Amino acid sequence: MELITEARGLQGTLAQWRHALHQEPEIGLDLPRTQEKVLAALDGLGLEISTGTETTSVTAVLRGTAGNADDAGNAPSSSASPAASSPTRPAVLLRADMDALPVQERTGADFSSRIDGAMHACGHDLHTSMLLGAATLLADNRHRLAGDVVFMFQPGEEGFDGASVMVREGVLDAAGRRVDAAFGMHVFSSMAPHGQFVTRPGVMMSASDGLFVRVLGAGGHGSAPHMAKDPVTVAAEMVVALQTMVTRQFDMFDPAVITVGRLAAGSKRNVIPETAEFDATIRTFSDGHRQRMQTAIPRLLRGIAQAHGVDVEVRYEAEYPLTITDVAQTEFAEQAIAELFGETPGSGAGGRHARLANPLSGSEDFSRVLAEVPGSFIGLSAVPAGVDPATTAFNHSPFAAFDDAVLADGTALYAHLALSKLAALTGA
Repeated sequence: MELITEARGLQGTLAQWRHALHQEPEIGLDLPRTQEKVLAALDGLGLEISTGTETTSVTAVLRGTAGNADDAGNAPSSSASPAASSPTRPAVLLRADMDALPVQERTGADFSSRIDGAMHACGHDLHTSMLLGAATLLADNRHRLAGDVVFMFQPGEEGFDGASVMVREGVLDAAGRRVDAAFGMHVFSSMAPHGQFVTRPGVMMSASDGLFVRVLGAGGHGSAPHMAKDPVTVAAEMVVALQTMVTRQFDMFDPAVITVGRLAAGSKRNVIPETAEFDATIRTFSDGHRQRMQTAIPRLLRGIAQAHGVDVEVRYEAEYPLTITDVAQTEFAEQAIAELFGETPGSGAGGRHARLANPLSGSEDFSRVLAEVPGSFIGLSAVPAGVDPATTAFNHSPFAAFDDAVLADGTALYAHLALSKLAALTGA
């Protein structure tokens, strides 16, 4: 409970950080203004800070001092010198993503985005602020830390695979050894009641892949399609056939989703164009179905093209893998929620914690981290108090609104996860 009190004492600062980030959203892997704000907030905390070379990422390492006796054998004070890295010293990673989306904000908030066509519509500004808050709390409590904490401030989650870049650049080994566990958090503007944390052991979020198709026909006059090779009707058949393929070739109890989000062809209604294009997102919930999709989709589309005497270019791009949380680490996170907020794990729909019955069909590049080290990913509802989560705009909407009131609780949970996990790892 002490951490909650300390975190709530930071509420004003957390909201200021969040509003400043929200007003200047940046997209992709290059977030210079965001990085500048993060570095300013971390300044003076006594962390070992490094920045990315391929991205504007920030990695900060906090060396705990718990268990570091002085020369006389006395227990350390809060001002004790941090320990150097050690191959036997445990380490925990906490992650926040920092990038925004190409969305024009329409929330009407007094701290709305000042950047035309960009918005923190997925709540990453809250993630960043909460992790900055956790860094502040843990720096003040380093004498309680029985190991090291790696803070991972990541650009490019929204389709740019920034986590993969940071893993390649060594974030998992930033403390001098591979971290023992990793935890991330994500806020929602819908789906769950205000302030509720959600978890799911095992598969929590789908894998995501991209499909890019170009049908190559032969143009002609709209009045004489028999003298052309119409790519539009072929592309339309392909779009429908993809949906049929899912229902006829894939087990309904291991779901798959194919959504065509872009379809383009032609310039005038009475002209048959040379080409037609469409792009789709593919979501799967098992490695088996994901692998099957990579062969089944091109085979289907090439068969349709051949049947109509046209050519087709199919590009299938593997993107984010399944987000799979470690069962033990997820149960540990659930217990941490219970310890902080005074409820038993899985206390139900009306409590501070609930388990998801099914995986989410969204995808996450924190999956890259969880594929390397055991950890968990925790959802937090930022739906305003008293608002029906079933009627509010979901993440990525220009109307998506996230309540500042959850910032302190998210901050406290980040900090408690690090403190309690390091204590568990050392038996402290």
